[in-house]
Amino acid sequence: MRSRFNENVIEKLAKVRAGICHAFALQPENQPLAIEDVQLLERIAEVIVKRRMAAPATMFLESMGPMNFLGSQALHFLTPILDCAFNTKEVEQVARLLERRDTVTRLIAIIETKSAPQGATAQ
Repeated sequence: MRSRFNENVIEKLAKVRAGICHAFALQPENQPLAIEDVQLLERIAEVIVKRRMAAPATMFLESMGPMNFLGSQALHFLTPILDCAFNTKEVEQVARLLERRDTVTRLIAIIETKSAPQGATAQ
């Protein structure tokens, strides 16, 4: 009877340990984005460049980069409210993208590419 008790305790501890490891696990960076995700980032960058907001947007994104996960959680929370003004699917897609650490740097790179003068060479 005692050994069965120990087995149950060990099994429960293993489940708790697996759960904690999963809770703090990070996705590897530089995983390829889905085509829809890249298209959304391209559209966002085009709007920013078209409005001539590339420099302020880049500065804002670089300063808020460490807070991207918190922003994604806020979007998940506000999705029912934002549903009135925005496409729910795109809000959820942006929130999912912000959960990734490398999304902000990818968006900055796309903005810089689109805002570069035509014929400029990369250094």
